[in-house]
Amino acid sequence: MGGRNETSVMYFILLGFSSTAELQLLLFSVLLLAYSFTVLENFIIILIIRTNDSLQKPMYFFLGNLSFLEIWYVSVIEPKMLIDFFSQDKHISFQGCMAQLYFFVTFIGTESILLAVMAYDRFLAVCKPLRYPLIMNHRFCAQLTAACWLCGLITSSIKLSFIAHLSFCDVDKINHYFCDISPLLNISCSDSSSAELVDFILALIVIVVPVCTVVASYIYIIFTVLKVPSQGRQKAFSTCTSHLTVVILFYSTTLFTYARPKVMYTYSANKSIAVLYTVVVPLLNPLIYCLRNKEVRLALRKTFASTRHP
Repeated sequence: MGGRNETSVMYFILLGFSSTAELQLLLFSVLLLAYSFTVLENFIIILIIRTNDSLQKPMYFFLGNLSFLEIWYVSVIEPKMLIDFFSQDKHISFQGCMAQLYFFVTFIGTESILLAVMAYDRFLAVCKPLRYPLIMNHRFCAQLTAACWLCGLITSSIKLSFIAHLSFCDVDKINHYFCDISPLLNISCSDSSSAELVDFILALIVIVVPVCTVVASYIYIIFTVLKVPSQGRQKAFSTCTSHLTVVILFYSTTLFTYARPKVMYTYSANKSIAVLYTVVVPLLNPLIYCLRNKEVRLALRKTFASTRHP
């Protein structure tokens, strides 16, 4: 194996971001604010959906689940990343690394499929408005959400079963700020071709299939809206633009990172892209839904008005 010593690794060292002390402080401050605002924004969205009768619709049921998912999604990575900025000991135990990887893959896979479900919801609302209330009842919405979580859990379990059984070398440094699949495969001393193939195939299924669902849904939506009189088009499109913006941000970054051969992998590029889908996109999602959605804005004003004037 190239002269490298195979060992039973007890821990890994996350290299994170290499920078000066001043830049480290700046990055820490920015990322701490981003994490705090992400959690706060998503918590507020969950709160206003739960407390406003006007938002008791399938679209907002899925949005509330997306917000719940993203709170955990960022919490798997960002607290450890923030601690490592000021820690001399940047190690993470083998078990801790596998747990972080498992939950991260679960959440990113679940979100990918949930965004496709939300596109399907918009397709039914715009293209099948008369049948929409019958199809998208509360039970079916709950079943779709449960299916998203189940797919995420199955995907992460399969991937982890391959990663956890690899042998790792005495070079236990992970060139990333969290335990991701490609950096782990890179430091494996055993044959990782099967794990790479499984990772690539599952990434294609969990990302590309939902992308195709989203694209097909919006093609139908566009053709349907074009048949609507011009005065009704803006209202029809307004229910979809916020979701479409979130979809483009999420899928473009995850496709670049995961749905491509490992020969195209570069650590510097991937760490930068990873910041987008682990920090920036979760931060922007609640803002996009609130700023571009009239019903959410009105419910937000109503909620804060009631807290000021009980």
